[in-house]
Amino acid sequence: MIVHRPAYDDWSLPKGKTRPHELLPATAVREVEEETGVRVRLTAGLTPLRYPVAQTMKLVSWWVGVPVSSVKHVPDAEVDKAVWMSADKALKVLTYCDEREVLDEALGLPRTTPLVLIRHAKAKARESWAKPDPLRPLSGKGKEQLPYISQILGPFGVAALRSSASTRCVQTLQAYAKSIHEKVVTTPCLTEEEATEKTVDEYITELARVVGSSRVPTAVCSHRPVLPLMFSPLAIPDHELATGACVVAHVDAAGKVIRAEWHDTLRVKQ
Repeated sequence: MIVHRPAYDDWSLPKGKTRPHELLPATAVREVEEETGVRVRLTAGLTPLRYPVAQTMKLVSWWVGVPVSSVKHVPDAEVDKAVWMSADKALKVLTYCDEREVLDEALGLPRTTPLVLIRHAKAKARESWAKPDPLRPLSGKGKEQLPYISQILGPFGVAALRSSASTRCVQTLQAYAKSIHEKVVTTPCLTEEEATEKTVDEYITELARVVGSSRVPTAVCSHRPVLPLMFSPLAIPDHELATGACVVAHVDAAGKVIRAEWHDTLRVKQ
């Protein structure tokens, strides 16, 4: 799907600018829909483009998108044509060589499905909580993070939700679960109290295989000490996540990670 912009008389891939408090994956889905009428869910991320505009540098992030619905595009001053065409034809029609390189990169990737690994949103402080730690809930700050977590899960089309049985992890996914009319499935092996290298390795390995073969985008929420154990079977480098942050692992049909990207919901453009 490529678009014609009358102001520049060019053919390009659909793209646009972020809005305040909007994460990049949410921008990508919104802009594609606005410019083409096609609603997509994101899969693998592609190499960003950086090029000069006026007296600054412009950075464009890209993803492969899978169409989930569409309506007829109504021509406007920004985009007067939105056209499906073969990849071979698009590579000839696109005006800019760097966008042809983006498309070429996308064509070289296998089909992937997102597996999102999340550190729970900010919880109440341990020292202020007198009850058992697994029951410790999210703090006010943690609850404020939930809409931003949905800005990751929604654009990647997450349709299945897995979690540590601890309250703060379940609560991190509940708002999104309610929005898609799904339940959060809990497992004790992802809790701080019960996680072991063996049990987590077996769980994540099998989950990645199921996600890849079923092609159902899935999110799983756990704790900071457990996350390195979750990264290891996926061969993802250990990356210390802030509360509410996540790694999106894009797995192929066999459950192998092809691409991975990091998103921090605490660092939202104001």
